[in-house]
Amino acid sequence: MTRHRSAASLTDTTREQRMVPEPEFRSYYGRPVLKPPVWEWMVPAYLFTGGLAAGSAVLAAGADLTGRPRLRRAGRLGSLVALSASGVLLVGDLGRPERFHHMLRVAKLTSPMSVGTWIITAFSPGAGVAAIDELVPRRFSRTLLGRLLHRLARPAGMSAALVAPGLASYTAVLLSHTAVPAWKEAGEVLPFVFTGSAAAASGGLGMMFTPVDEAAPARWFAICGATMELTASRSMESRLGLIAEAYTTGRAHRLRRGSELLTVAGLVGTLLGRRSRTVSGAAGLALAAGSALQRFGVFEAGVVSAKDPKYTVVPQRERLERGLRTSASVPGDEAVVGVDGDDPISRARPGGP
Repeated sequence: MTRHRSAASLTDTTREQRMVPEPEFRSYYGRPVLKPPVWEWMVPAYLFTGGLAAGSAVLAAGADLTGRPRLRRAGRLGSLVALSASGVLLVGDLGRPERFHHMLRVAKLTSPMSVGTWIITAFSPGAGVAAIDELVPRRFSRTLLGRLLHRLARPAGMSAALVAPGLASYTAVLLSHTAVPAWKEAGEVLPFVFTGSAAAASGGLGMMFTPVDEAAPARWFAICGATMELTASRSMESRLGLIAEAYTTGRAHRLRRGSELLTVAGLVGTLLGRRSRTVSGAAGLALAAGSALQRFGVFEAGVVSAKDPKYTVVPQRERLERGLRTSASVPGDEAVVGVDGDDPISRARPGGP
């Protein structure tokens, strides 16, 4: 037997609810709901160098296949230097080198940290072998070991290029799987921001260290990456609602606007400086600097959003209200509507006898 509430009682309940003033947002003793990230500057620097290593490996593999030895050398060595810097930064943040080794004891597909550790492990040997081949002296390259290393360099570089997209984007997935609002809510767009940023930086690196007659692939790589980064970054701001404030105010805003200005300047210089080594190099430097500022800006926005409880509580309330409205409109449910016929109240009773 189903109990039904009278229309008069429903009207009285709705009117009583409307007489209660809207609650003001407050946190418990003004304390943050979340514990802010304890990471320091080494983490956003690691986000940048990891993407630079990945993009440079892809660019070097393409240069190897198309017969551009100077661009290939710049990409391979740039990837090795960036990868080495990533290792130093990662171990420095972990505090003890053995912690990285401990993460290799298991492979957990549901953990971005575990997957990322294995991606770095799979990427490093190929990038290292390809770069070492560029450093081998001519006299050694004529020996049996030198010839063997040279033959292994191309497949090693190709293997690193195959893993590179995962290396460029996994850090965005890692951030979005935390409880930090500015990172979590941007999870659908952040991988495109980081991947485009990595391509822009690595293309810029190739432009800086390659003559203009060989740098055409680096220019196109930089143009595509910069365009993706700028588009995805603006899309992220427009989709986040309240949480977009963490990206568009304060220090995070200054870092990201600096990144945008440098990326636009680098993009213009790339398009106009095809015949000038000086303009091409300056444009590449601007793209790399803009990519670095992008990572630091995203990191700063996450820290700010974790410290301010409104970025955690208000979106949760909005999702709850949307869920209640959706459940009230499901076929078979009889929604209880307010006096003026606006949004249904939170209770909905099953229809039917």
